[in-house]
Amino acid sequence: QVQLVESGGGLVQAGGSLRLSCFASGIIFTRYDMDWWRQAPGKQRELVATVTSGGYINYAVSVKGRFTISRDNTRNTVYLQMNSLKSEDTAVYYCRAAYGLHNCWGQGTQVTVSS
Repeated sequence: QVQLVESGGGLVQAGGSLRLSCFASGIIFTRYDMDWWRQAPGKQRELVATVTSGGYINYAVSVKGRFTISRDNTRNTVYLQMNSLKSEDTAVYYCRAAYGLHNCWGQGTQVTVSS
């Protein structure tokens, strides 16, 4: 049974930091590209950051220089370090694992940035 479990969300003041974690089970983690997405109220879900199985990393323009994605293959976990948070970063953050046509999502974790 595939399961992705996010943690680390919460309420933080603008300029603060949070670190999100996503633990994956039921998959061969090293084969999967791992993404963080987010969805703000009334908006479409958007891709925030990707780390591929080979270690290639890419970021959305809106978070580049502030967010850092990383993965620990020994712990089946992907992280998103978020610094210099802004009110517009407020959203539910989702972890996704992708391998070919197989995609699986976590349940999401709420991040709220107060200005």
